[in-house]
Amino acid sequence: MIGIIDYGLGNLGSIKNMLKVIGEKSVISSDAEELDKCNKLILPGVGSFDAGMSKLNDSKLADYIKTVTEKEKKPILGICLGMQLLGKSSEEGILPGLGLIPFCSKRFQIEDKRLKVPHMGWDIVKIEKDIPLTHNLLDKRQRYYFVHSYHAVCESQENVLMTCDYGYDFAAAVVKDNVMGVQFHPEKSHSFGMALLTNFVEM
Repeated sequence: MIGIIDYGLGNLGSIKNMLKVIGEKSVISSDAEELDKCNKLILPGVGSFDAGMSKLNDSKLADYIKTVTEKEKKPILGICLGMQLLGKSSEEGILPGLGLIPFCSKRFQIEDKRLKVPHMGWDIVKIEKDIPLTHNLLDKRQRYYFVHSYHAVCESQENVLMTCDYGYDFAAAVVKDNVMGVQFHPEKSHSFGMALLTNFVEM
């Protein structure tokens, strides 16, 4: 069963519905005991960085996430803002992130004035690593739905899982061991998102 972490921000119902379509049970919860019963976690998120971290800190979920991912090695998938919260910091705010993957989120600085910020809509990604989350996806053209003004800048290329070109290449997905994050919304990406979430379930 997948635990969808409820800290007050994110498309929780949409993610739960997508998991139901692929035949996976899930629970939306902020309760540590209930989340402990799940074999994997999803950290969703829509909104600003500091608002997200404040809610995680105030609810003690930040400490919980660090414990179960670092000590227990439970797999976690961050989505959109949830991915950015996995990093060290963001130009959008002043609070430190969870620090589970060494990256900082930077605002798009695009010279081509035809490209608007936020980056919104469907876009093509390139898969940089063959891991269980991307298994069987490499030989297909992957398109996902994005809505964001900030993107991850990794300290090491080792942590870049996918890239996307929007004025320049940026990290569309990141990974460090059992901790993974995607900047796009798989729950809004139809068959492409379904395939990726199926991989996460089957890991």
